[in-house]
Amino acid sequence: MTVSTSAVPSSAAESVRHGVQVRLVGLRRSFGDVHALDDMSLDISPGELVVLLGPSGCGKTTALRVLAGLEGAGAGQVLVDGKDITSVPTSKRDMGMVFQAYSLFPHMTARENVAFGLRLRGKGSGERKKRAEEYLELVGLNNHSDRYANQMSGGQQQRVALARALAIQPQVLLLDEPLSALDAKVRLQLRDEIRRIQLEVGITTLFVTHDQEEALAIADRVGVMSAGRIEQIDKPDVIYSSPTSPFVAGFIGLTNKVAGEAQGSSAVVLGNTVPLLPGSPTSGPVVALVRPEAIQFARSGSGSGRGQATVVSTSFLGAHGRVHARLADGTVLIAQMSTGETVALQPGDLVDVSVAPSPVLATV
Repeated sequence: MTVSTSAVPSSAAESVRHGVQVRLVGLRRSFGDVHALDDMSLDISPGELVVLLGPSGCGKTTALRVLAGLEGAGAGQVLVDGKDITSVPTSKRDMGMVFQAYSLFPHMTARENVAFGLRLRGKGSGERKKRAEEYLELVGLNNHSDRYANQMSGGQQQRVALARALAIQPQVLLLDEPLSALDAKVRLQLRDEIRRIQLEVGITTLFVTHDQEEALAIADRVGVMSAGRIEQIDKPDVIYSSPTSPFVAGFIGLTNKVAGEAQGSSAVVLGNTVPLLPGSPTSGPVVALVRPEAIQFARSGSGSGRGQATVVSTSFLGAHGRVHARLADGTVLIAQMSTGETVALQPGDLVDVSVAPSPVLATV
């Protein structure tokens, strides 16, 4: 099932086409001795989709719940469209929410589920039905209006949940791990559909996930969280290629830790000179954090590398592959290579190693 290519319902476009600004300012939230949020701040521009990404317990879901009004903040402010709503109850915050659990009413059809929030807001039966049908069409389920939850797949149920959240025409859309209960193929498809719908409707959105690929694929900006704070927030490509801390470099994607020698704004790594990102040491021994695609293996004797390693294993991943090889000092490197290059290597092969001259972050 694919999402409808029809235009966004005119009522929705009129409601949120400009989006609203969201600001979380100096939020603190503790559970006993655990500081779930530790002076956490975040600005979301009107119509922007920001993803909070991080490991379990980093505070990302707590931040979303404080914004929703489901959790109180020990300190700080929540502002939406310039208004302080820190003390406003959840029911008055005008936010649409989609969670990991679909939370559909089993005794209601898809149409009735989508219309439920509208009924609570006093909308007439004619308007409820019309708008429910519009939003079911938006998520590609206009032919499933009369089905119950047990007659739909997990992906279809989550689409109904999304339609229900949007049908009330909220100022802000909140999504907390909405795809984690789905299988890989459906997850990928629905991820892209959520992003397309969000762009079409133009609604300001906060999306929480622990899935790196998911975050990088759909976000305008990604905020990487650790210990109740945002370590770095930027566009997905910047977060990946220019991490500002070892935590961000290690959490986003795969990273090789390779010994090197810093020399001002660059470092010598495996005999190659590579630029250093801001925040790296400028002299002495360092550990360079090198992405797999910057590691290059070639059969020994080709003269393309300065170091040598022994292939440990290869992995076929479709359009590309990964090769693990061990240096003489025992360090295992991971290289991401084309499928053809990957299948040409076998465990035990001796390879020359080189490092592409792309910027890296280094630590001591």
